[in-house]
Amino acid sequence: MPDRQHPRRHPGQRRRAAATIRTVLAAVTVFVASLAPGLIASWSPLALLRIPLDAVVALVVLVLLPWRPARRIVAVLAATLIVLSIVGTALDRTFTATVGRTFDVVTGWPELSDGYGVVSDSTGPVLAVLLVVLLATAAIGATVAVTASLLHLAAVLGRRRAPSLIGASAVTAGWLALALVGAQLVPGQPVAAADALSETVAKVDQAAAAERDQAAFDRAGATDPYAQLPASDLLTGLKGKDVIIAFVESYGQVAVQGTPFSSGVDAVLRDGDAQLAAHGYSERSAFLTSSTFGGISWLAHATLQTGLWVDSQQKYDQVTAGHRLTLSDAFRRAGWRTISDVPSDTKPWPVGSSFYHYGTQLNATNVGYQGPKFSYARVPDQYTLSYFQRHELARPHAPLMAEIDFVSSHTPWTPLPHPVPWDAIGDGSIYDSQPAQGLPPSTVWQSRQHVQELYGQSIQYTMGSLFSFLTTFDDPNLVMVVLGDHQPASVVSGAGADHDVPVSIIAKDPAVTQRIASWGWQPTMLPSPTAPVWRMDAFRNRFFSAYGG
Repeated sequence: MPDRQHPRRHPGQRRRAAATIRTVLAAVTVFVASLAPGLIASWSPLALLRIPLDAVVALVVLVLLPWRPARRIVAVLAATLIVLSIVGTALDRTFTATVGRTFDVVTGWPELSDGYGVVSDSTGPVLAVLLVVLLATAAIGATVAVTASLLHLAAVLGRRRAPSLIGASAVTAGWLALALVGAQLVPGQPVAAADALSETVAKVDQAAAAERDQAAFDRAGATDPYAQLPASDLLTGLKGKDVIIAFVESYGQVAVQGTPFSSGVDAVLRDGDAQLAAHGYSERSAFLTSSTFGGISWLAHATLQTGLWVDSQQKYDQVTAGHRLTLSDAFRRAGWRTISDVPSDTKPWPVGSSFYHYGTQLNATNVGYQGPKFSYARVPDQYTLSYFQRHELARPHAPLMAEIDFVSSHTPWTPLPHPVPWDAIGDGSIYDSQPAQGLPPSTVWQSRQHVQELYGQSIQYTMGSLFSFLTTFDDPNLVMVVLGDHQPASVVSGAGADHDVPVSIIAKDPAVTQRIASWGWQPTMLPSPTAPVWRMDAFRNRFFSAYGG
């Protein structure tokens, strides 16, 4: 006899229970997927307290379609749209946190490759590849799951078409009524969401804006008042000087003003003022608004050099394929020997010769560095300065112009090198014992405070090395333009930070700073909140004007 305390379920009951579970899972899948973009954008579970209008509309269409193949096509399209909206919102959030703007569907694709390179440098190539594979698998799996869930729910609702359509109509009418009167179930959250549709419309608008912006960029690049000047009229105010344009990675306004970590940087800059004054240097400082944020440094480099607002990889590729007069090419035409020193590079850089016209290119492979890699920074900034001094400035030479990139302050800001005596640097082997003193990025990045502290220390290291270089070698013929390329990522800068970076011109010859007296820049390495702020693309023309014939 059957056990009356544990009666066996009839096969039909088991099938109905399994069908119910499947239907519930399908509904949850569609519900969560439809509302996921809002959850990602706001990072608040309150985003789930909304009516997923995208899903409601998709299900109504599927129920009304009589032809099964058409239902499959619509379900795949709807699921793809929902998943793409999730991916798009995730990219927007990531780009906003790292480079201060949303992902641009027109110009942003090359930057994904650049971001992968940074991740690979920070985590290693194996983990980076695994991450890409996992993300791709998740996106494909989500599309399949949402498609299957929509088809299942449509089949269930189709068996009760009339009540289902009445319910969907009621939900839609209710949403429209609530939207018209501006009612909200939760403050700050709309009662219904059409995230996939909203994301699609936003990206279409973004594409139209990108087209208008590109047209303005083309107009700006069509003329150049300095391109036809004879070489004899270029940069005459710097004749005989060695000129270095030094980009300090991630050296933003937050490093010097009003943040918990800026006091340490400010102390280094004030001490630098005193050191420079004791050795007869003068300096003038202000702020420039960078064309990028959090990364993609070469956009800022191109903006400064060309006088054009290069704020995307597409514009960078366009301008570097042309013949726009750059600062480096102007120096070359005027008789300077031109050098680029990019210690983060390990491969040839064709644009350096074809567009910027550098006669010599230094990178991680040809400066004789035998020490360890410090996370992204393959070569410590102090070594970069030491090599340049020993192999370029200390030897008899014609006037030179160089762009040098300092990369020790590049994310993830750990482990950091520490200063060593200049005469002990040698081939860099002295750094072999230093990496153990840093914390691995996976440890530091668990705390925003730790990230900010390490960032501040990296700027202190680079600027301290720069002041030590200037006062140790005390070159009366040297002129330096020192500036940040962009603000650090939002984890350091905070949400809504501006794009401003410090910029300074340093020289021993007072005539150099006298030529820019009309600029109103401040006589310090630490510009105050009242210092002038220019867009970075304004620098080239003003520099040509100040130091031209």
